[in-house]
Amino acid sequence: MRLSLLALALGIVTGVGAWMFRDLIGLLHNLFFAGRWAIRYDSNQFTAPAPWGAWVILAPVIGAVGVTFLVSTFAPEAKGHGVPEVMDAIYYKSGVIRPVVALVKSLASALAIGSGASVGREGPIIQIGSALGSTLGQWVRMPPGQRIALVAAGAGAGIAATFNTPIGGVMFAIELMLPEVSVETFLPVAIATGAATFVGRWMFGDMPAFQVPPLQAVSSDPQAIVQLLLFAILGALAGVAAAGFIRGLHVAEDLFDRIPSRYGRHILGMLLLGMLMYGLYRGFGQYFVDGVGYGTIQAILSGPGMAFWLLGLLCVCKAFATSLSLGSGSSGGIFSPSLFMGATLGAGFAGLLNAVGFPETLSAPAFAMVGMGAMVGGGTGAVMTAVTMIFEMTLDYNIVMPMILAVATSIGVRRVLSHENIYTLKLVRRGRAIPKARHANMFLVLSARAVMDTDVQILPADMSFDAYLREPDHCGRLRHVVVTRKDRIVGVIRVNTGLRRGLEATATGVTLGDVVSRNFVVVREGDVAFDIIRRMWRRNAIMAVVVRCRGIPGAADVAGVITKEHVADSVADSVKIYPR
Repeated sequence: MRLSLLALALGIVTGVGAWMFRDLIGLLHNLFFAGRWAIRYDSNQFTAPAPWGAWVILAPVIGAVGVTFLVSTFAPEAKGHGVPEVMDAIYYKSGVIRPVVALVKSLASALAIGSGASVGREGPIIQIGSALGSTLGQWVRMPPGQRIALVAAGAGAGIAATFNTPIGGVMFAIELMLPEVSVETFLPVAIATGAATFVGRWMFGDMPAFQVPPLQAVSSDPQAIVQLLLFAILGALAGVAAAGFIRGLHVAEDLFDRIPSRYGRHILGMLLLGMLMYGLYRGFGQYFVDGVGYGTIQAILSGPGMAFWLLGLLCVCKAFATSLSLGSGSSGGIFSPSLFMGATLGAGFAGLLNAVGFPETLSAPAFAMVGMGAMVGGGTGAVMTAVTMIFEMTLDYNIVMPMILAVATSIGVRRVLSHENIYTLKLVRRGRAIPKARHANMFLVLSARAVMDTDVQILPADMSFDAYLREPDHCGRLRHVVVTRKDRIVGVIRVNTGLRRGLEATATGVTLGDVVSRNFVVVREGDVAFDIIRRMWRRNAIMAVVVRCRGIPGAADVAGVITKEHVADSVADSVKIYPR
């Protein structure tokens, strides 16, 4: 109950935070590109030409100075796209994120996006929501598992509030954030996401992120097979593009890291971005690659109007611009750039086929939407999140089936070319491995009867330890001994009987009762592994003695023992069924 109330408060605060973050982006964008104090900013419209002319090239440069100061001085974790830092906190820091990260990430990312850096706003709001959840989990005493659930809930709430995608927010938390999925972890995520969505709709309106014209559903006639095949090909192309984007981003980071000055590398990167942005404006009338890029996406989804070669050029330019921005030290996400690249790739693919005389006219908006999902799914590895979010962002159900096909193809191709996704590769380069799958812990529901070792000896406490070692039937192996006194279990011993070779002529004079360990627990044959492991951990026990009876166990009731090695073997047996 307490965790649910905290999740509700977290969702409300994250929703308000997303509203303030978007308003701050609008304020800074209007200052840098229009020279006026105003909060209102429609990111789905192209940026109007700045009154500064060619001097607009310096807008990202000025923003770079501020971003570098904030990140370097207050929170180095705020650099980059944020999600890897949250995953690192979940898997390696028990869900602990410094409270200052939320504030610094808000300011740095808003300044970066507002000044034209080619990054998205979803990564920052994920990190902001997660930092708020972690802070709440540090203020209120709770186990690390509950704090991690709040961190994941904050991430899902941030996604939901920003894009008006409650289901996508929940799926994002499940696929990428939660190490364990259960009612205890799902409930706070769902509550926080629902609350954040409500606040977001109250602040931004109950409208999908993008407006799309009605699309024709994929029919069931034989011609539809050809169209589905084209969507699969688009998914493969998106997988190649996602792998290239992942590699390109990290190559850019390595190249910029060779520049010793943080300010110097970020200024250089943003100067190149400003030149690219202004070059596109001079050549084609729009900046295109500045900020989140939703204006270009909306223009593509609204209908035909761009040549296929221009769409292909914009896809490459956006990948280059985002690599420049994040590689040189900016603060922002990769979700929006992935949407941009997917939309241009998909629409360009359809445009190319139409230009070469494909028998059936293909819908550029439909292929753009599928390309968006395929690029996001392939790049991030969050396939279910990609499908549900694109559906929620467009509210067009007709596109779900081809999108599932394209996303599956995309991630398959990307995994062949790049085993790590855009989030985990950054952590792997730091030596931080992140699981790529959520395996059900099937060994945890096994009974003690299925896990125990029945090769156990029950011996009296007054037996000589020397005489026991000299018994000929040990064969030098490790033996598990349950020691009794007056038919009561008093302790356990794990004996390496190979010691007898060095002690044959030695008389220690000790008994089994003298060397017995009392760090053990007694469990029943029907107890499940999860409960046994928890009891062993709480008691710091080296062994669990499995008994058959319900009352006070005696020597005759011992059925076997369970050690930590037996638990490890059970884990290995449950994992080996999953293909690598």
